[in-house]
Amino acid sequence: MRGEQTHLNSTSVTKTKLVSLITILEEVPDPRVTATVDHDLPDILTIALCTILCGGDSFYDMEEFGAVRLAWLKTFLRLRNGAPTHDTYNRVFQALDSTKFGDCLTRWTQSVRTVLGGEVVALDGKAVRRALNQGEDPRVIVSAWAMESGLLLGQRKVKNKSNEITAVPELLRALELAGCIVTADALHCQKHIAKEIKEADAEYVLALKGNHGTAFAEVKSFLDEAIARQETHLVTLETTDKEHGRLEVRRYWQTEKLAWFADQGKWEGLKSVGVVEARRTVNGKESVERRYYLSSLSNDAGRFAKAVRGHWGVENSLHWVLDVVLGEDESRARSGYAAENLAATRRLAINLLRRDKTSKRSLKGKLMRAAIDPDYLKHILMG
Repeated sequence: MRGEQTHLNSTSVTKTKLVSLITILEEVPDPRVTATVDHDLPDILTIALCTILCGGDSFYDMEEFGAVRLAWLKTFLRLRNGAPTHDTYNRVFQALDSTKFGDCLTRWTQSVRTVLGGEVVALDGKAVRRALNQGEDPRVIVSAWAMESGLLLGQRKVKNKSNEITAVPELLRALELAGCIVTADALHCQKHIAKEIKEADAEYVLALKGNHGTAFAEVKSFLDEAIARQETHLVTLETTDKEHGRLEVRRYWQTEKLAWFADQGKWEGLKSVGVVEARRTVNGKESVERRYYLSSLSNDAGRFAKAVRGHWGVENSLHWVLDVVLGEDESRARSGYAAENLAATRRLAINLLRRDKTSKRSLKGKLMRAAIDPDYLKHILMG
């Protein structure tokens, strides 16, 4: 019975505390004929998650983790036929509906999320580069990353970068975004995406680049001239970062003056346009770059700057961790839904590690501790 109390290395825990996450895994539809299976789906998914939390990744790693930690796992999992083999993990991850699996994990993340109003949520896509067959384009995972809570809220898989535009509205509808500021790069700076964000009772800050042709040219020309003239309708903010021989000065300008913009009425809730200028000095060499944005925010240079910086942070907070710490770019699982389901499990692992406040170590350090300390691993699972 999962509701009974058990003991692990002299630390008293209750199995009911573990049910919060395991219950979500029990909601994942099993693609197999359940009357003939030897291993329960929640057991398979939990062992896979534990393996990733301990620095493993492959189906062989999952088989070995289950075999070595079998007695420990039986303190909160059924495991009626022992530990699954690598072939079992392979078949299950290939067959599991990645959208339904991801949606279950999204529901769990939403339930533990503590920051909502005003939080910056960044939409961005990342390719899983080696998880492809010869002649295929890399698979892309579009993620929604919440900056303040440090949680991945949800994801959708797409065949390639161009399909991200169609996946984002579906992802937005699956999330609780009321009061948040949603940010996106130029690929997702689309009228229908702006409309979806506003219908979710959220705000947006969308990057605008040359792929928007006339609209980009209009915004760039107006803001560049207004900055040069130091026009009073602009609100401004300047920040300075200095580290490791690099000096970066960022200046932000934002304005609600939009009567000149021909497409103003075509963008749902559009209230302002803005620009950030990044002036970097590295080893005595200076570079200057300006980025332009459409936004539903009223004039508030601080909020605008927070949204822009929050979006840039997704590279270090999510993509870098996935590739460098969890080795996502090295993963070769590519049959069926395996790549997408492993990606979802890695992102759940990141959420669990970031939620833990008992350890001050880096995510890599937490992985090492989870690998050697069963009490700590169980604590991470309990949340």
